[in-house]
Amino acid sequence: MKKNKVQGILYIILAGFFFSLMTFFVRISGDLPTMQKAFFRNAVAAVVSIVMLARSEEGFCIQKSSWPSLAMRCICGTTGLICNFYAIDRLGLADANMLNKLSPFFAIVMSVFVLKEKADRVEWMTVFVAFAGALFVIKPSFQVTSFYGFVGMLGGLGAGVAYTFVRRLGKMGERSPVIVMCFSVFSCLVTLPFVLFDYAPMSWRQLMTLLLAGLCATGGQFSITKAYTKAPAKEISVFDYSQILFAALLGMLFLQETPDRYSLLGYVIIIGTAVYKWRYTLKKDGAALTSK
Repeated sequence: MKKNKVQGILYIILAGFFFSLMTFFVRISGDLPTMQKAFFRNAVAAVVSIVMLARSEEGFCIQKSSWPSLAMRCICGTTGLICNFYAIDRLGLADANMLNKLSPFFAIVMSVFVLKEKADRVEWMTVFVAFAGALFVIKPSFQVTSFYGFVGMLGGLGAGVAYTFVRRLGKMGERSPVIVMCFSVFSCLVTLPFVLFDYAPMSWRQLMTLLLAGLCATGGQFSITKAYTKAPAKEISVFDYSQILFAALLGMLFLQETPDRYSLLGYVIIIGTAVYKWRYTLKKDGAALTSK
């Protein structure tokens, strides 16, 4: 069990590295439409997941009961992805990644309505404190950067709702490649019309950069799936915040980005809240097992 937990932690840190690389490649691909970037990011994952399903014994078989949840996962996930990509191009890498990492706290809220799971006072407190931390990153004002920050937070909301439905699909026994394929294909179909009517010519360098973003996103998706097969989310999810550290490092080394003191304070509040919630959940579950 301890070995599996260590492997789970390593896989989730690897996922954080891949996702931070994805945002980096999206950023350096240049001044291209957000929809065009989103299309190429998902096209790679779509091809990989389709090949995996084609080679599997069950093929493309999808449970009939999964379709409503798959639809919600696709709609919310695509909305979150587009908002995240929009923010990546207009905010610092670390800021955009941090706002997207509000998704676990949004997932707590949505789990009450979607999964009928009850959140206690401490869990609700972590939601409010995390949002307060987000305000330091967004820095609300009448300046346009505040708008970009709120769009980035909407990306976290979309991701949080999408992950709630992913969890619901997992409980229903739906396969991971099916979920990845449906999301990726749906996102490609949504963004394709924008690409066709507002296509921006790309250099070979830009094309390769977006394909690398897609490969990194695919690597991150499968790494995080592998992580959660090795250990429960409650034990390892906090390590997903390693993505912020990788993104900040890439931003400083290659983009000359340095988060300001308010953003750094926001990072401390959000990550600190996530660590506190992680420790609280482990302690709570341990007490429940002892009482039995």
